[in-house]
Amino acid sequence: MVSKSLVSAFVIGGLAMASDASAATFKSADYVLNVVSVAEGLEHPWGLAFLPDGRMIVTEREGALRLIGKDGEKYAPLTGAPVVDNSGQGGMLDVALDPGFRQNRLIYISYAEPGQGGSGTAVARAELDVAGNRLVGLAVVFRQLPKTGGGRHYGSRLVFAPDGNLFITIGERGERDRAQDFTINRGQVIRIHPDGTIPADNPFVGRAGYRPEVWSYGHRNPQGAALHPQTGKLWTVEHGARGGDEVNIPEAGKNYGWPVIAYGRHYTGLSIGEGTHKPGMEQPVYYWDPSIAPSGMDFYSGDKFPKWQGNLLVAALKYQLVARLTLDGDKVVAEERILADLDERIRHVRQGPDGYIYLLTDDDDGRILRLEPG
Repeated sequence: MVSKSLVSAFVIGGLAMASDASAATFKSADYVLNVVSVAEGLEHPWGLAFLPDGRMIVTEREGALRLIGKDGEKYAPLTGAPVVDNSGQGGMLDVALDPGFRQNRLIYISYAEPGQGGSGTAVARAELDVAGNRLVGLAVVFRQLPKTGGGRHYGSRLVFAPDGNLFITIGERGERDRAQDFTINRGQVIRIHPDGTIPADNPFVGRAGYRPEVWSYGHRNPQGAALHPQTGKLWTVEHGARGGDEVNIPEAGKNYGWPVIAYGRHYTGLSIGEGTHKPGMEQPVYYWDPSIAPSGMDFYSGDKFPKWQGNLLVAALKYQLVARLTLDGDKVVAEERILADLDERIRHVRQGPDGYIYLLTDDDDGRILRLEPG
């Protein structure tokens, strides 16, 4: 486990620079970076997936799900989408394609589902009818229980594992004292079959007092998740409080400590829990203190930025940048902060099928940006 402060000596020369804050060209340690605006006028875009025909599908937190053409054309919102609770941090959140999308046309959506008691993270799947610009046969495959009031900490990234199972990250909904209650859904990584049934090899199947869909627990608000391209392991990134944003590699049945152990402090300035270590609770691979407010993440494996192959890219909201983490196995050995002068809250970062890097900016007039080497 490494903290941001321990690698700071590596990043001083790598901060993004630009002579004009509105310029489309920036510098990193390895490349001149051109930032191309692909689509604009999106309401707080949150999730992004790439269709085989070159189009994209993007979620907008206020409740829309829409296709984006190759030339940036915005289609009308898809009909047949679920009703969402878009208060606070809730709304229409992530989107992912089924591994067999070319044959079954299924997509998966995570969102804040309203209901008795408030709202909670839910995941639904439906067939994407591109010609009709609609979703068909929407069915919920997971619901966070119980629902609760407030609009915080939905988590919500969706990642398909190599075995075809679906990982779902869920936050503790601002109820930190319930994150260690194993009978409910608070601050966890969930693992289900695509149809919502529970894999028999999940760590808590058949164990009294634990929910069988849970893969790992003790998380705060994991808004980023991606598979390592070589190992196939799931990596996540989660928001801390004033500090203590964490990168983790969640393992089956492991407890990641929130709110018993954590780095950083509460927003009040008070210490968190019992400190930073406790037997039976896992340490993060990496953490930030102070918080950068990380959201989406992805590993880079393309050919457009060969020097970045194997790096982990993390989008940051508060510090408005992308953190590029250099890895040695499961260890973070360096961090470079790029695009800090873009002056945009960056919600998500994804490698596209073309090898370029795509960003979502979190704004009323949000954009899809493409990062190209200059």
